[in-house]
Amino acid sequence: MKILVMNCGSSSLKYQLIDMKDEKVLAKGLVERIGIDGSILTHKVNDQKHIVKQPMKDHKIAVKLVLDALVDKKYGVIGSMSEISAVGHRIVHGGEKYARSVLIDEKVMKAIEDCIPLAPLHNPPNIVGINACRELMPNTPMVGVFDTAFHQTMPNYAYIYPLPYELYKEYKIRKYGFHGTSHRFVSMEAAKLMGRDIKDLKIITCHLGNGASICAVDKGKSVDTSMGFTPLAGLAMGTRCGDIDPAVIPYLVNTADMSINDIDVLMNKKSGILGVSGVSSDFRDVESAANSGNERANLALNLYYHRVKSFIGAYAAVLNGVDALVFTAGLGENSATSRAAICSGLSYLGIKIDSEKNNIRGKAQEISTPDSKVKVFVIPTNEELMIARDTKEIVENSRK
Repeated sequence: MKILVMNCGSSSLKYQLIDMKDEKVLAKGLVERIGIDGSILTHKVNDQKHIVKQPMKDHKIAVKLVLDALVDKKYGVIGSMSEISAVGHRIVHGGEKYARSVLIDEKVMKAIEDCIPLAPLHNPPNIVGINACRELMPNTPMVGVFDTAFHQTMPNYAYIYPLPYELYKEYKIRKYGFHGTSHRFVSMEAAKLMGRDIKDLKIITCHLGNGASICAVDKGKSVDTSMGFTPLAGLAMGTRCGDIDPAVIPYLVNTADMSINDIDVLMNKKSGILGVSGVSSDFRDVESAANSGNERANLALNLYYHRVKSFIGAYAAVLNGVDALVFTAGLGENSATSRAAICSGLSYLGIKIDSEKNNIRGKAQEISTPDSKVKVFVIPTNEELMIARDTKEIVENSRK
């Protein structure tokens, strides 16, 4: 079975074609600047890169070019479209309606549309991508995999906000959490590396990238996570502020003559590591500046490490103990310095890391010492593979 995984953004489209027989990626690529001048498709097969530059006024044209690339006689990887058994779509928000991945039908499409107010930047392009695929591949099953689904196992006292309850009932204001596919994947991989059943484990997963979140996983289920009603909550991130006193917002409105839109842009695009350091939202640049004596860059990094440690400590309490700590995503997978700084403040949990083992990038490996009371892992995330696995299982079950 070959699964096509699609991730549609407002002007972009990422894809992978995966052969589920051995979970090998046959081809992958990225379409950029959809609906904008300079549209480009970068299609990769093994180490070979193929570029297609032509106008793409909408996602339907972009999807068509992706499908053409997959069957191209020169750089394609399949003989015909019939070899694609199903398409798995990454969908950001499923609200409270979906706690697992589902076969897409009209009811599901309506639910995704109903969640647009909760994810106005993400769900609309997700819908456009699904519709484009359904039109071009009318007989191919489509599966929706939601970023929010994994966190629907949180107990109500973990996801409810201390606001008037009517706001939850009428407007669905609550914690949803995101990066669920990533947290689910790496927690499952950690259990495999430990040779244990995930139902016997308490795991804290740290998805640390430009967007970042931490999740408490108990017996394979999310019981709390740092992102909230939107991905703005929780940790300080590349450009997002994370948790702040909400009274800052009316204060800025009243004293700095800022509009709500100004503050929204400020908190999402100009804050976080960029805002504090004044250098960049890229941790590599900030680390370099800190090493050169830039005090604000050093402050930004220490703030970040402090926030991460605070959530790990909180989730160790939520879980009433922890068996494994997992680092993943761009920073989590590649920055030995960050992992060491974070773990150096967790000795009270009995966490000890081996500096030699920790000196790795993008490789699945245990980095804790033999006498560490908590296993510590670096595990590269693979959301596309998780989507493909879900898609395969759902399509196979639908045929029984």
